Amino acid sequence: MTDQSRTIWTLSGTEVLPFLQGLVTNDVLPLARGPGAVWASLLTPQGKYLADFFVIHRPDAHEGEILIDIPAALAPATLRRLTMYRLRADVQIGESALHVSRGLDAPPQGALPDPRDPALGWRLYSETPLPAPEVDWDALRVAHLVPEYPQELVPDDSYILEMGFERLHGVDFRKGCYVGQEVTARMKHKTELRKGLAQVAVGGAASPGAAITLPDGREAGRLGTVAGDRALAWLRMDRAEGPLLAGDANLRLLAR
Repeated sequence: MTDQSRTIWTLSGTEVLPFLQGLVTNDVLPLARGPGAVWASLLTPQGKYLADFFVIHRPDAHEGEILIDIPAALAPATLRRLTMYRLRADVQIGESALHVSRGLDAPPQGALPDPRDPALGWRLYSETPLPAPEVDWDALRVAHLVPEYPQELVPDDSYILEMGFERLHGVDFRKGCYVGQEVTARMKHKTELRKGLAQVAVGGAASPGAAITLPDGREAGRLGTVAGDRALAWLRMDRAEGPLLAGDANLRLLAR
């Protein structure tokens, strides 16, 4: 499946990985040793989500070449921020002509496993896109509690630990400093998360982004991706156990 909602950049230069290492939530330095894919996020200094993307070292990449695979809608603002942080680092950023394809069957040569969850299959970066398989990716994400922009991940609002980044291998607590690291580490070590991503059963028509409330009107969260009678939701966990409403739909907590 070629994903037209993604932008692919090529990063080149002698300092690409050290440059990214000081900015993003995950450890990208292992990519210097060989091909692989790392999922990471860029945060505000206050620890809030700005963008998430895959950092890719392709098996057939030129020496020092790294790809970033990012939601197209987030690409312009993220490029401006990376350019601001780059200063005098030997890093060049340009848009790539490669396509990203996805699948769940036997991976083609050069494909890399999706680093978030094995259930999400593989990703391939190539000059020619592959035919799209018949996969309900939203249903798959809902089943495995995998958030995406913009349904769950909201710039300048979401906190990545509430959105499952630790479970999905999107943050490394041993890698050292990055933008927003202090707040993220404090949430990890000093507080109990009271809000988070959950899977809910949906009875009735419900729209992504709808406010979730208790029967008495108190707010309990926000609805995300809806796939059939299941959905992702960001919930206040102290209000998640009883009946929930999203507009005219009834919700019930299934997993978190």
